[in-house]
Amino acid sequence: MSLDVVLSRISEIRSQIDALQTGTVTSTTSTDSTAASSAASSAFADALATENGGGTGTTAGSLATALGTAAGSTTPATSVDAGQGTVATGSGATGADVVADAKKYLGVPYVFGGTTTAGMDCSGLVQTVFKDLGVTMPRVVPDQAKMGVEVGSLKDAQPGDLIVPKGEGHIVIYVGDGKVLHAPHPGKDVRIVDNWYSDADIATIRRIVPTAQEAAARSTTGAGATGSGTDLQTAALMALVQSGGAA
Repeated sequence: MSLDVVLSRISEIRSQIDALQTGTVTSTTSTDSTAASSAASSAFADALATENGGGTGTTAGSLATALGTAAGSTTPATSVDAGQGTVATGSGATGADVVADAKKYLGVPYVFGGTTTAGMDCSGLVQTVFKDLGVTMPRVVPDQAKMGVEVGSLKDAQPGDLIVPKGEGHIVIYVGDGKVLHAPHPGKDVRIVDNWYSDADIATIRRIVPTAQEAAARSTTGAGATGSGTDLQTAALMALVQSGGAA
């Protein structure tokens, strides 16, 4: 067996694993992703075993276990649809993006039921902003108030979070520094004002997409997972060479 053959086989399997880790392989659930990762791990081990003389061997068997653990632990990209109890990361949008996009609609007149620059209401504004960012949100406040994850209090609120008062008759976008952006009522336009709600007034605060800090942390974790997979594959090749399996 030549070193070129081993490198070629590793390159093929590495491409499969990298695709899984970056979310480019079609997968609808984490179960599917884990199964595909395990399949790639087994294929890699089988390739090494075949090139190493047809046996399963210690190197190939250990590698299958290690790669299965590493690939299965990566977090698949989530849906771009807002959901209950989960932060939507599929679009790549952050809370800062929510605020930036919402500011495009400053000055748009309030129109009940509206969702365009000709006029919009409070929930229409929220739905439109998230739609701009590639995130699907329900249309009315009671449904929007169930999306994402709950933020404990105003002191924990971050730009892009949604604040819903008790009674769920209104919804505003927190922009930071104690200010909110919203579509108030007929006769007014979309504007930024000082937040007038206290924790006692609020039914829920919802985080639909991650904050910029959360997104950065998730990206760092993902990069680490990719590096770990590459290290495992390199270590396997070195072990094969050192054992005399690659001539």
